[in-house]
Amino acid sequence: MFTALALAALVAPVLPVLAGPLDFPAEVAFELPSTTTTSDDAFSPDTVGHVLLQCGSDLTPEEAAVVEQDFASRLADAAQDVDSVASLQSSSSAISINVYWHVIKDCESSTGIGSTARSLGDVPDAQIRSQLDVLNIDFQSDPPTTFTLAATERVCNTEWFNKAGPGTPQQTEMKQRLRRGKAVDLNVYSVGFKQGSGKGLLGYATFPWSYSSNPMDDGVVILYSTLPNGSSQNYNLGRTLTHEVGHWMNLYHTFQGGCSDKNGDYVSDTPAEASPASGCPTGRDTCPAAGLDPIKNFMDYTVDSCMDEFTKGQMARIHTAWGLYRQGK
Repeated sequence: MFTALALAALVAPVLPVLAGPLDFPAEVAFELPSTTTTSDDAFSPDTVGHVLLQCGSDLTPEEAAVVEQDFASRLADAAQDVDSVASLQSSSSAISINVYWHVIKDCESSTGIGSTARSLGDVPDAQIRSQLDVLNIDFQSDPPTTFTLAATERVCNTEWFNKAGPGTPQQTEMKQRLRRGKAVDLNVYSVGFKQGSGKGLLGYATFPWSYSSNPMDDGVVILYSTLPNGSSQNYNLGRTLTHEVGHWMNLYHTFQGGCSDKNGDYVSDTPAEASPASGCPTGRDTCPAAGLDPIKNFMDYTVDSCMDEFTKGQMARIHTAWGLYRQGK
């Protein structure tokens, strides 16, 4: 349970409130690897043929520092306000999230034959339910975070299916037409990422602090074949959505800031990591600070079968951010 004193203790130092919207990309994107490798030289985006889940619009350490100043300022202000303290106390309880799933399909193409034929991207209801089961398992915590499917809609739109990507006209039109609910509601769009700036992506997400300036952009876009039993090899156990929802709930990558940034991902119990991991490299240790790389963390880039945890610190950050940015909005 939060008290004003406890909230204030979480803020060190207390920084001035930032005026206006934060002026840099709010979306984070990830690409499918073109080659499976665990070699450290593969982490350079300039290494042709070895692009490992590179971010299309990640935050630099400097940008993250600006966001964290705003986060700390909001938390400090909340500690002095009775109503805000009550809201944060409530956010330290269970979080219940309604999910609106938008299946974007290419009705000009199909997969399967005969009675099993479906439009490309037309994921079955059972697969969506399985994905929600994965989310509820992965976000287990005390207090719990639960996801409930509120509605599913299926839309034929080849342009959206092929060309939706961070900042593209297709994704903007898609979201503006389809998004439902408020800040507390998760909108998921499953697409194909076939062409344009989104080609090859696994998914991307908005951060919670961007909601106030652009609510219609809020949500997660993922590759349809990353759902459980999908066709994306090594990325078909549903952990892409877990990863993206982590961003939607205010988590950075475990390798944010690398070894040199003392703040890293702004979570104290995730060891520093120099670069994203691939495969499942047990014993990997890329920073001199204590602790092996957190390769099993949902916010790294390892294959789905390797990922199995959020830390207590990450879950605490999620609950605090929920009260500051989403709850009651």
